[in-house]
Amino acid sequence: MKKVIFMAVLMVFGLALFSGCASMTGRTAGEHIDDSSITTEVNAIIVKDPDAKYLKIDVTTTQGNVVLAGFIHDKKAEERIVEKIRQIKGVKSVKSSLKVEEKR
Repeated sequence: MKKVIFMAVLMVFGLALFSGCASMTGRTAGEHIDDSSITTEVNAIIVKDPDAKYLKIDVTTTQGNVVLAGFIHDKKAEERIVEKIRQIKGVKSVKSSLKVEEKR
């Protein structure tokens, strides 16, 4: 009988612990992993693009919404990259705050 009560108490504390993790950030572990995998795919697209691979582009993904910040060589490259990002599974929106880098 004591073992049953002990196990029940452990289960209650375990559930409280795991449910508390999601409420601290407002996101579940699955959402965090999904956003991380989207960010990884976006970075791969940027690295593979001949007009962007050497530029510093920051990628932030929150609940499937991708934000790009940094510099790009021209608007065509930006449009091409944004269109590829929109095709990634799980992406809800793409906001580009990229600035065209001035040529020297």
